[in-house]
Amino acid sequence: MKIVTADEMKRIEKMAFEEGFSENQFMEIAGTRVGEYVHDFAEKNKIPKKVFLLVGKGNNGGDAYVAGMYLLQKGYTVEAFHLAELEDSSPLNQFYCERFIENGGRVEFLKDIKNLSLPSTGLIVDGLLGTGFKGQLEGLYLDVIEIANDSCLPIVSIDIPSGVNGTTGIVQTKAIFASMTVYLGMAKMGFFINDGWNHVGKLVYADFGLSEKFLELAKEEANLFTDENVTLPKLIRKRHKYQTGYVIGIAGSPKMGGAAKLSALASLRAGAGIIRLFYPENSISEMENAPLEIVKNPFNLEDFDPILQELKRAKACFIGPGLGREEHTKRFLYNFVPKIAVPTVFDADALYLIDNDSFPKGSILTPHHKEMMRLLKIESVKDDDELYEKCQAYAKKYQLVIVLKGAPSVIFHYENKPVIIAHGDPGMATAGTGDVLTGIIAAVLAQNVEPYQAALLGVFLHGVAGEWAAEKKSSYSLIASDLIDMLPLVFKQLQLQVGKIL
Repeated sequence: MKIVTADEMKRIEKMAFEEGFSENQFMEIAGTRVGEYVHDFAEKNKIPKKVFLLVGKGNNGGDAYVAGMYLLQKGYTVEAFHLAELEDSSPLNQFYCERFIENGGRVEFLKDIKNLSLPSTGLIVDGLLGTGFKGQLEGLYLDVIEIANDSCLPIVSIDIPSGVNGTTGIVQTKAIFASMTVYLGMAKMGFFINDGWNHVGKLVYADFGLSEKFLELAKEEANLFTDENVTLPKLIRKRHKYQTGYVIGIAGSPKMGGAAKLSALASLRAGAGIIRLFYPENSISEMENAPLEIVKNPFNLEDFDPILQELKRAKACFIGPGLGREEHTKRFLYNFVPKIAVPTVFDADALYLIDNDSFPKGSILTPHHKEMMRLLKIESVKDDDELYEKCQAYAKKYQLVIVLKGAPSVIFHYENKPVIIAHGDPGMATAGTGDVLTGIIAAVLAQNVEPYQAALLGVFLHGVAGEWAAEKKSSYSLIASDLIDMLPLVFKQLQLQVGKIL
């Protein structure tokens, strides 16, 4: 799915209206879809059937009224707080406000916050401001947003949390902290960058009837990887472990064996048929309790011929987790990396020890933001936009696939637009989850998936595993191995819902 700026979304909608599409019909569909998502959210979370609409004067408020009418039909008590005089609101806003009242809804036209009272149960639908909002909030809007955020009621935002810039993601003063955002038409860039990601909550898509013709005309800033993009590697019935996918791992060092073991075990759980883990011989004691399924190979950093021999039949390699940053390790990589002839994932310490122009073309690099800044040889950027531009230029210059780990993670490819994968959980910000990602991507690579697609699928699997692990346990107590434990269930679910195979 394309990710666009707020102005580009406005341009596409204008084109549709000029060709005769009804704005009224779009609002009917959009508002109904929002109502359906609100109902599902309330049912899933056992929320009482009480909904409070926060309504601005624009068409976003009209969407809220349509959603409110749907919820009235479902037996909800729905009350609206309208932050403008009705005659100052958009024509469609006025029309649906009147229909909402006719259907049994109650509207309070707020002039100040004295009349805004939110109980401790129910939920809020945010229809204050749309994606076209720019600038700073003040006055009544600012007060209402503060009250909504402080209420502790879950908030469902329509298209974007009010107060977030739809293009830049910047929040100048305050913005709604949504539990869920129902976005319309196409995803907006502001969801994913700067302040936006902290405000949107769970993102769900509502198709409001914009035809494919207009979506194809949109000029995207990036693309969003969704469940519909998932393609699993093909399973052949007659095969052996080397055909399934042979991964070589070069990782670990004294006191850092855990990173290597996490990557190796993640590779196995992500479909590798065999993982052979090479680690410096001074780390033997660190690896004694490695899982039985991992083939362990200590090696001398001065003699890497045994690794080269195994690479002749391997399908993929990962280098870096827990490897250390000693000078002798750097010398080893300087001599070894140019001889690699299989698709490789470089992570962690390898990103510190290898020069930019020494990574083999087509390799996958998995830096977090600090590591990426080091690769770029810069100390700071003004915002996410600037960082993404530099990452794209870096990928193009060195012909690499860059997985910029973060919330959300972004994949940069030397020939494609950036791809954002909006899966993951705050609990994944814990030691070792990056090592798990490295192992997952290497396993997908080893199953004859080309590097760009392997990076996309690997990050998706990693993010979904994190979400499911957090749901089963808790975001507060998540550890890296929880993701590995969840991978079999993620694959099982994907097998049921995904018909595509590579």
